[in-house]
Amino acid sequence: MRLTFAALLLALPSMLAATSNPATATAARPAADAATVSVPPERVALDTSLGRIVLELDAAKAPQTVANFLGYVESGHYNGTVFHRVVPNLLVQGGAYTPDLQPKPDRAPVPLEAGNGLSNLRGTIAAARRPDTRDSATAQFFINVVDNPQLDPVDASNAIGAGYAVFGRVVEGMEVVDRMRNVETGAQGPFAARVPTTPIVIERAVRLPGADE
Repeated sequence: MRLTFAALLLALPSMLAATSNPATATAARPAADAATVSVPPERVALDTSLGRIVLELDAAKAPQTVANFLGYVESGHYNGTVFHRVVPNLLVQGGAYTPDLQPKPDRAPVPLEAGNGLSNLRGTIAAARRPDTRDSATAQFFINVVDNPQLDPVDASNAIGAGYAVFGRVVEGMEVVDRMRNVETGAQGPFAARVPTTPIVIERAVRLPGADE
């Protein structure tokens, strides 16, 4: 899947009230607190040729997108792929190509989960898709290197304005992402521009210990 960035840019039930029995109310609090304990978010590490990036994924806001991304991680798909597009004041994108820019097989696309309350802010990760097709996200993703509100939904009635689904954020290694955005780029393979001259390789993508299975 190849994206055209010119087109991309155009484009508990509630708590009971007071009870007549104070002892009952006091006893109920621990149960309510226990029920609201959140499950730790999924984390994935991308060990790249420029350093490690740790991502925290938001399965509550983007469940299908996160499940899709984790599927690619656990299958080993991302190992040996590159960040093939670097736009210094926009984003860095990867997840689909080998260092010689050969595409890796991907799976069926997932539904677009843009408009989930997560915005394309600096340090967030979002699912790349075809600008003219809403439900076309597969393996490719991008990390926003600046705030990109223009990539949020503006018109859900058409594909171009439907936005790009944010599904997590960088929690470690943003300095690595900033190194990526400053590398030398040029034309290479099927791309007319923005390809790093020296490949930025994802050597390994791994789901970190402690993630809920």
